[in-house]
Amino acid sequence: MILGVDSGSRTVAEAERLLHSVVEALGLPSGVIGCTHFVRTGALPHVACSVALEGDADLSLLPEGVSAALGERRTGPDAEGAALAAAEHAAGRSGRIVLFPGRDELTGTLAVGEILARSAVERVVVLAQAEEPDADTAVVTNDHVRPEWRDGVMTLVTMPASGGRLTPAEIPDPTPCCADHA
Repeated sequence: MILGVDSGSRTVAEAERLLHSVVEALGLPSGVIGCTHFVRTGALPHVACSVALEGDADLSLLPEGVSAALGERRTGPDAEGAALAAAEHAAGRSGRIVLFPGRDELTGTLAVGEILARSAVERVVVLAQAEEPDADTAVVTNDHVRPEWRDGVMTLVTMPASGGRLTPAEIPDPTPCCADHA
């Protein structure tokens, strides 16, 4: 069962904090799969979250101000965004995966094969390349690995880095658009 949650987060970082607070409030295990999703409900696009559950959840335990969708149940003013996030996660169509089994093992520089063996990541791809990298290709994780759902497969998107290595395409703490000329 997939729980969708939404508090109208405007940034991915804000949504990640929401996701962590929901996992903590519900007492979910560390190996849970949790995602962020870009949704458009109401006037403004924002970021909602989803979490895979083993069973039911007591929605009254959610932090104040968090809307939720679980099965047919809906709570709060942003329940539509929560439902969209849950549906996308359930279908494996989209979602930036923040929490997943093995996430804490993906630090430093690892071979593609190590990433696949140590975590729930099922596939590694390189931007603008048709072929998948060899299992021994080094990936500099920057201690920030955020796979995404692609056709129901947990996929880490990477890009070329110096020395024939790869790095995740999503970088930690990116510079906001217009930061250097605002």
